[in-house]
Amino acid sequence: MRKTQKRRRQIVLGAGAATIAIVAAIFIGRAHENTRTDRLIQTLVQNAQPNANAIDFAPLTELPPPVLRYFKHVLKDGQKVIKTVEMHQSGTLRTAPDTDKWFPFTARQIVAPFATSFIWDAYVQTPLATHLQVLDSYRNGAGSGRITFLSAFPIATETDTPELNAGALHRYLAEAVWYPTALLPQAGVVWTPIDNYTALATLTDNNTTVSLEFRFNASGEVISIYTPGRFGRFDGKYRQLPWEGHFRNYQLHAGIRVPRYGEVGWYVNGKLHIVWKGNLQKVLYTFSN
Repeated sequence: MRKTQKRRRQIVLGAGAATIAIVAAIFIGRAHENTRTDRLIQTLVQNAQPNANAIDFAPLTELPPPVLRYFKHVLKDGQKVIKTVEMHQSGTLRTAPDTDKWFPFTARQIVAPFATSFIWDAYVQTPLATHLQVLDSYRNGAGSGRITFLSAFPIATETDTPELNAGALHRYLAEAVWYPTALLPQAGVVWTPIDNYTALATLTDNNTTVSLEFRFNASGEVISIYTPGRFGRFDGKYRQLPWEGHFRNYQLHAGIRVPRYGEVGWYVNGKLHIVWKGNLQKVLYTFSN
C-alpha cells in the first residue's frame, strides 16, 4: 500500500514538474517571439521616410481616368502623405482552396508605404483552445513567413526566395487600398490604361516586378484586383495561379476613404476559391511632416 501511495506521489510530482516545464517553455518562447516582432516593427517604422510631404493632384492629370477618379475620391488635394499605418483586422481564413476548414483570426498589420514594407502579425484560432501565430512580412525586397505554435514554438519559416518575394509584393500592392498614397506615381507605381473602369498597376522593388489589374466602380472606388499569375504554395510547392481580391464598404478614416471589408482567393480550374476574408476593425495613420 505504501509503495502504491509513494508511486502515485511520484507520478503527481512528475506531472507537476512537466507542467511547470511546459509553461516555462511557452513563457520563454513567447517572450522571444514578441521581442523578435517588436524589433521588426521598430526597424520598419524607422525606415518610413516619405519622399513627399503632401499630395498634389495637378501632376496626376495624365493618369488613366479611373485612377485619377480614384485618387480624387479617396484622398484630398494637399493632404499629407501616409508615413505609417497600423491596421487591426478580424476575419476567417483557410489554408488551401480545396479545404472546407475555416479558422478565425485577429491580426495587426504595420505598413511603411514609402519603404515598401509591411509586417502582418496574426493569431489564428485552432482546435482545443490552441492557436498559431502567423508572421508575414516584406522588407528590403525580401518576403518572409513564420508560423509558431502557441506563439512560442516555431514550426515553419521561410525567407527571401524569388517566389515568396513576388507573392509578398503582390500582396503589398493589392492591400494599398488601405494606404492609398502608396499607389501614387511618386511611390513608384506605374499606371497603364485598360478601359474606363480598369487600369494596370505595376510596381518594381529590389529587382522584383509585379502587376495587378485594378477595377473601379463609377464612384472611383477599387472594387477588385486581379492578376493571372501570383505565386502561392500549394501541396508544398510554389505555383502561379490567377489571384483575385474584392473590396467594399468604404468609409473615411483620418480623411482617407478605405474599404472596411476585403477578401482574396485563387482561381483553380477556372473557379474562384476565396481563402481569406477580413474586416478592418481599426486603422491608425501617421503622416509626413
